[in-house]
Amino acid sequence: MSTLITNIAELMTQDAEHRVLKDAAVVIEGERISWIGPASGAPAADDAVDAGRRALLPGWVDSHTHLIFAGDRTAEFEARMAGESYSAGGIAVTTGATRSTSDFDLTRLALGRVAEAVSQGTTYLETKTGYGLDLENETRSARIASTVADEVTYLGAHLVPAGADADEYTDLVCGPMLAAVRPYVGWADVFCEQGAFNEEQSRRVLQACKDAGLGLRVHGNQLGQGPGVQLAVEFGAASVDHVNYLSAADIDALAASWAGGKESGTRGIGSRGTVATCLPACDLSTRQPLAPGRELLDAGVPIALASNCNPGTSYTSSMAFCVTTAVLQMRLSVHEAVRAATYGGALALRREVGNDVDGERAVGSVAVGHRADLHLLNAPSATHLAYRPGIPLTHAVWRAGVRAR
Repeated sequence: MSTLITNIAELMTQDAEHRVLKDAAVVIEGERISWIGPASGAPAADDAVDAGRRALLPGWVDSHTHLIFAGDRTAEFEARMAGESYSAGGIAVTTGATRSTSDFDLTRLALGRVAEAVSQGTTYLETKTGYGLDLENETRSARIASTVADEVTYLGAHLVPAGADADEYTDLVCGPMLAAVRPYVGWADVFCEQGAFNEEQSRRVLQACKDAGLGLRVHGNQLGQGPGVQLAVEFGAASVDHVNYLSAADIDALAASWAGGKESGTRGIGSRGTVATCLPACDLSTRQPLAPGRELLDAGVPIALASNCNPGTSYTSSMAFCVTTAVLQMRLSVHEAVRAATYGGALALRREVGNDVDGERAVGSVAVGHRADLHLLNAPSATHLAYRPGIPLTHAVWRAGVRAR
């Protein structure tokens, strides 16, 4: 079954050539993109969709979420808005609610959040464990996550549970807990931050997870300068996320991780540098300085934008909101912000490459052979995402070739 989407006013491909095509068309065949080009030269297809002179983008790739949770942290949000500062300890509130919720309800809640994200143009997303924080509940979180998300990250090293010895808990994260979640996850993460895991503990977690064959990510430099960025680069992590407080040495290290390389290659661990993932919705909610996306790009560091959807510090799945904020407050161009929320997210998940030959199709860009993840805006150009902030602009969504909205 093939579908022609034609009469596209603007097609922002985010492909290797950064092309923006006018008066364009796209053909979907199965779950893949089989043709792109001028509408006047489009081939015949089994079905046709008139885009009505709207703009077409790749679907959003949300590379950082925490969707497996129960409970509510409204009171914490209200206190923060009243002037209290954010600390990592609020995670414990969600841990209690999550542990007491059934598998059925945790799955139902997570599926609802995924559906909400897809309805706003997100077509590929990652999610993490991290609200179980014991062997049984981290394992079931990983199992549930594997049924609702495209990519699953093990975050047993989210917070040391109340009353636990930090080093003993780190032993659990690096040993029995890691072994139990391993069948369900492809990535591992650590919250390397004051109040969470220190440098030595973070290093142990990263080494154990690397030895287990997992790809690596790091929560780093969110609440202050620290070792997170340097550890991420040292271990060849695919991304370091938050990056609010960066020294010149941190930016230099991230840039050096890409020296001589390209934003493409095989998916193998360590084949490329470390992406800096910015989480602007979280920055606004915690009243932290916005991550220095402009400075990172100018230094040659690829960046991603992600929602960080979670119950405490960023209870939103709106990637459009993140793009808008990046343009209006982080000084990114519209093209740069959209690229960070599509191709950048794919790069952070090492899914920006893949084609018909290897069977693992790329996401985050519109190109022949890539997965047909498409986002049609109810606007003539992507500029309207920032020009009309807060206006819901998603008109239609295709996810792996299937119309989802």
